[in-house]
Amino acid sequence: MTIKMRVENLIKIFGSSPRKKPLEMLKNGVGKDEIFAQTGHVVGVNGASFEVNEGEIFVVMGLSGSGKSTLIRCLNRLYEPTAGKIIIDSEDVVEAGKKRLQEIRRTKMAMVFQHFGLFPHRTVGHNVAYGLWVQGMDLETRRAKALEALSMVGLDAWIDHYPGSLSGGMQQRVGLARALATDADILLMDEAFSALDPLIRRQMQDEMISLQKKLQKTIIFITHDLNEALRVGDRVAIMRDGRVVQIGTPTEIVTEPANLYVARFMSDVDQSRVLSAEFSMRPANHMPNTAKVFEVRQNMQKWNVSSIYITDKKGQIDGLVFWNQIRDVPDEQQMFNIQKVMLSSFPTCSAFTTLTELYHLFEEDWPVAVIDSHGRLLGVVYPVDVLAALATTEEVAAAADALPLNEEIELSTNGQKSEDEEKVALTQTRKLA
Repeated sequence: MTIKMRVENLIKIFGSSPRKKPLEMLKNGVGKDEIFAQTGHVVGVNGASFEVNEGEIFVVMGLSGSGKSTLIRCLNRLYEPTAGKIIIDSEDVVEAGKKRLQEIRRTKMAMVFQHFGLFPHRTVGHNVAYGLWVQGMDLETRRAKALEALSMVGLDAWIDHYPGSLSGGMQQRVGLARALATDADILLMDEAFSALDPLIRRQMQDEMISLQKKLQKTIIFITHDLNEALRVGDRVAIMRDGRVVQIGTPTEIVTEPANLYVARFMSDVDQSRVLSAEFSMRPANHMPNTAKVFEVRQNMQKWNVSSIYITDKKGQIDGLVFWNQIRDVPDEQQMFNIQKVMLSSFPTCSAFTTLTELYHLFEEDWPVAVIDSHGRLLGVVYPVDVLAALATTEEVAAAADALPLNEEIELSTNGQKSEDEEKVALTQTRKLA
């Protein structure tokens, strides 16, 4: 994968002289509360480091005050970082001069805000084309690009209307279209859907996911909503007290929390909407489509299995055979090719199908074959596998809730000792589960 953005040890301290005593104290491991008490400065981001791959949705989430919104505003230098690097396409944005920074903001990054930020006295088209107007683009080209962006979000018919005549969800689509119109490589979305009603919010999530499949933008998405983070993110970074405490895929975050804080954070997640077939699948028994009936029968007895998949030389599935189909096959048919008796219709899913989506695929306890984009067999999921996966994560969550999280194992600003203590507590949690 190509790395689009790399953030190295990013620090943001608010106050009149952040780069003097407060920064020195922070680097020496002094906690944010003590820094505030001694200097009156507030630590917003503390040593954040991560990489964002080109074309992925990278979600940053945390509770209020965790530093996530401060972080995203540092990425395009709406807030000036106190220390650290923000490297985009091999260029450190922190070192960019004023003129170059303006160019980066106009061409490389676009931002979508929580509260739309639309000009009420300008038409929808003018709002969408605003960034293009700043770039000095001519009127005709601006309108054409605005219409194209509005068409992506289903609002091209509203180009000459004013924002006041649009619903909240439609206004947020205009905000998204404005970001898309500049054709920036990176979209920064700060709590973009937080102000919307739950139903409209989910619709916007669906639209963003659908658009992303077509456009493959690099998106950094800020949210405080855990279910939203796990639903839209390719990877998720969890923040706490200005620090990034874990980065991983939604499945990794849920099933392998880095510490007790993250484990507790995940305890209320609907795992069935996060965990995928890839997490719960097991190796699939299979034989080539050139096999004879008696060969399949012998192997099923040997392996003690009730079903087996038949694949071609490329590993693609041709059929499914159950034991009761070939158990009593007459002797004269034992030399038949297995394709004579196999079932050609059977349920399949991709590795990324969620457990919720798997439920309706199970028919009369039939297994579900997990296949790749070329139809090749990756594994198999049985109903019992889904139940086992959900039971395991539920037990970990319940055990985490049962352990007291006292002040001694709260993460400190420098965090090393307390992180070790949280890992010990997390190990105890997994043993309990």
